[in-house]
Parts: sequence; structure tokens; C-alpha cells
Amino acid sequence: MSVAHDHGGFGPYTAEDLHAREDEGRGLELEDGWLIEMSPSAPHNWVAMQLGELLKTAGAESEVFVAVGGEWEISTPAGIRKPDLFIVPKGVAHASIVNRSPVIIPGGELLLVVEVISPGSASERTDRVRKLREYAVLGIPQYWMVEFTPRPRVHVFTLGGDDPACAPAGPSGYRLDRTIEGGQTLDAKIETARPFTVRFDPQKLIEF
Repeated sequence: MSVAHDHGGFGPYTAEDLHAREDEGRGLELEDGWLIEMSPSAPHNWVAMQLGELLKTAGAESEVFVAVGGEWEISTPAGIRKPDLFIVPKGVAHASIVNRSPVIIPGGELLLVVEVISPGSASERTDRVRKLREYAVLGIPQYWMVEFTPRPRVHVFTLGGDDPACAPAGPSGYRLDRTIEGGQTLDAKIETARPFTVRFDPQKLIEF
């Protein structure tokens, strides 16, 4: 990511500034008062689409909304983030999309948030470190980091608990529950009013 030089590059900016732009802030996040440009690649977008379809199928009977595409806005301690994917209860999505109240989905309502890592990009550290902390502060139960190169794999982070059998939580508040690589099966339960389980081989995320 890089700072988006808008109005001469002077900040800080607000959510109102982001939405007042001619492009309505598409392709930008708001981080600590600065507009940050997002630049996902075609492989990145494909992986997000594939995972989105798997999550939609798995949660079809569970009254949840799967947001895919990096333009759905959530509020975080930093400002406004646009995760590659996330899941919220359908009622929360309806309030934001239809009623427009609130316009920005509260980050604390998310059941799962996913970022697809683009190795070597300016956003990689943000996804691996900064967002790990932000999403934990919001109390989002699960954060998945998805990698598609050099091989597909999914890192599943969950909020730390008191169970001594579990790995301890890191500085962010999340603990790495497991890493599933291509050729293995990820089996994850999404806790909601009607819990559901999603199962897939990460290899499917790069199949065309």
C-alpha cells in the first residue's frame, strides 16, 4: 500500500473525506487519518473469489452475509478497513446496505475476517502485523491469512483463551490455531446463531 496523495497530500482525513471523493473512496482505506491505496493483483482477487464461494456455500443456511471484493467497509481503531473477505450476521449487513444505518459496518460485528497476502507488496506487513492487532482488539473470533504463493495455505488465528492445551496468544491477542497447506483439509467452525462448518483443501483456491 502507499499513501494516496489527495488534495495535495495534506491530512488528516476523515470518513467523510473518503466518501466525498469523486470515486467515493474505492480502492482506499483510512488508516490513522491517512488515505491508503490498495493494489490487489489478479491472482489475489481470484483466490478471494474462490474462498468467497466456498464460504457462501457452507453458510447458505446460517443467515450470514459473506462480503467479498475489498470494497465493503468496516470500522476499526485505525479508521476504515476493507478486508478481502468477511462474514457478518445477515441482519447486520441489511442494516448497513439497505437501511444505511450505520453506513460503515462495525468491525466488532464480524464473525470471520480474511486477508489474502500478496508477498512482497507494501500491504504484506499491514496484513501480517497491523491488522492482526486491530482485528483482535475488535474481538473478531477468527482471522485468516491466506497465501497463494509459493504454495496455497491458510493460517487460522483465533482469539486467545485460558485453555492450557491451546497455544498461547501472541502480542496481538490472537493465537495461531493452525496452518493448513494445499493437499490438506481445513475444517473450521464459524460460530453464529446457526453455526456452520467450512471444509476445503487450500489447493482449490488457486484452481482455474
